[in-house]
Amino acid sequence: MTKQIILIGAGLSTQSLVPYLKSKLDEYDWNLNVLDRNAATAIQRLGETNSRCTAGGLDITDSAALDSALSEAHLVISMVPAHMHLNVAKACIKHKAHLVTASYLTPEMRALDNEARANGLVFLNECGLDPGIDHMSAARLLDGIRGDGGEIILFESFTGGLLSPDSEGDNPWRYKFTWNPRNVVLAGQGGAVKFMQEGKYKYIPPHMVFRRTEFMNVEGYGRFEGLANRDSLKYRKAYNLEHAATLYRGTLRRPGFARAWDSFVKLGMTDDSYTIEKTDTMSFREFTNLFLAYNPHDSVELKLKYYLGIPQDSDIFTKLQWAGLFSDQVFPFSSGTPAQCLEYILKQVWTLNEEDRDLIVMYHKIGWKNGDQFGMIESSMGVEGKSASQTAMASTVGLPLGIATKLILAGKSIESGVQMPITAQWYNPILDELASDFDVNFHEKAIPYKGY
Repeated sequence: MTKQIILIGAGLSTQSLVPYLKSKLDEYDWNLNVLDRNAATAIQRLGETNSRCTAGGLDITDSAALDSALSEAHLVISMVPAHMHLNVAKACIKHKAHLVTASYLTPEMRALDNEARANGLVFLNECGLDPGIDHMSAARLLDGIRGDGGEIILFESFTGGLLSPDSEGDNPWRYKFTWNPRNVVLAGQGGAVKFMQEGKYKYIPPHMVFRRTEFMNVEGYGRFEGLANRDSLKYRKAYNLEHAATLYRGTLRRPGFARAWDSFVKLGMTDDSYTIEKTDTMSFREFTNLFLAYNPHDSVELKLKYYLGIPQDSDIFTKLQWAGLFSDQVFPFSSGTPAQCLEYILKQVWTLNEEDRDLIVMYHKIGWKNGDQFGMIESSMGVEGKSASQTAMASTVGLPLGIATKLILAGKSIESGVQMPITAQWYNPILDELASDFDVNFHEKAIPYKGY
């Protein structure tokens, strides 16, 4: 029987997902329908059509249109903004369709578990890169250590989407946008960051997130700084780490990024809570001056250095200047929040050129004890993109979703319900295919460890 796959949302993260699905249509007797709020985006993403694949428009806030689109679906891949997944999920239950997403599992989605199980449906969440490959690679390591009798006492995990070293050029940030720019600008504003370190609960308020970093070396890719990410403690139960003394998840950037980004936070440019008017008459330089003290005799540059307490030759000032804060370019919109204005400024210099190659880096550190013996392992992965239209970010987000789709529809014995890919039924086949077919490989090494 031919099975119908509906992909809702055809953004950048589906660059690799769509070709992967198209390559499997004949082999597995699937049909694919790619839908997006903008039909032209869906049509462009799908590319060449045939009797098995089509594309079109869909407004998922229109319940009748959503019902019609999902009426014959066997599986839905939802790539819409995270807050819109719930409507899709409820429609999937109504039409008895499986659901796969790359977004964080929310309490509202988890509440659908009984209904999903009652209908024999798999609702798989957090199956992209981070969250996704990070879970799967960590879970496989953790299960292997436990299988040998080890007790986990330390777990750290970091992921970064950056630039390939050969694409950094003279960019002092060593960074460009490889995923949603708005999410980058608003990073660190989702409440206090929480984690465990050597048996102590640690909390970082939002305004301090970029001042607290730790450094690490990733084999083959050099030195990075890690910033704590959201609430690490919510994974304590999922990872079975209730007794671990250290549990710390974070984001990787090149050294110096966090201190410079903290300047935007101190200035108030990442604030998304109020609107600035008449921005279409305002240059980037005048926008920067909004946040500085009035002094008609000093330049904006001088006032900014004084306010931030940075010297003339500071690499932080070099980064801010390079980013365009003192440009005479004018905003094209009439109003916007400080965060929206900052995002527009950074897009001018942080948007990938076609020849740019991005870099995904992932790093795990796990410490354990077995009797009176201690051990530690470092596991790292690096994937480089081919161009701005074939990014490593899109591959590592989209391919796990495609492989999971195949596992569900190919009749594998998979437990139903709302879940994350942290069990062997998911992590073994997905990681194995990523390694064998797409060169997403983890490299592991033992390092000395004496415990706490």
